[in-house]
Amino acid sequence: MTEPTPAPIPLPDRLATDPRSPHHAPEVFAQQAGIGIRFNGKERFDVEEYCVSEGWIKVPAGKTLDRRGRPLLLTLKGQVEAFYK
Repeated sequence: MTEPTPAPIPLPDRLATDPRSPHHAPEVFAQQAGIGIRFNGKERFDVEEYCVSEGWIKVPAGKTLDRRGRPLLLTLKGQVEAFYK
């Protein structure tokens, strides 16, 4: 018999990929399924942080780095939908 797969943890309203962020949730990233972000109807693959309730995402601004060597992030506003792939 096959064991049923456990239900995935519900995605939080706000999530960041940076482990130093207070909005980083390692238990969500430990899931088997990947996380997808749909922004204004199109799937984005470069999202560093999102907030569904406020309707924004943060994406890197090309190859530009800040003074600490991390990517410089731009905030884009619109309709945000987070889902498991």
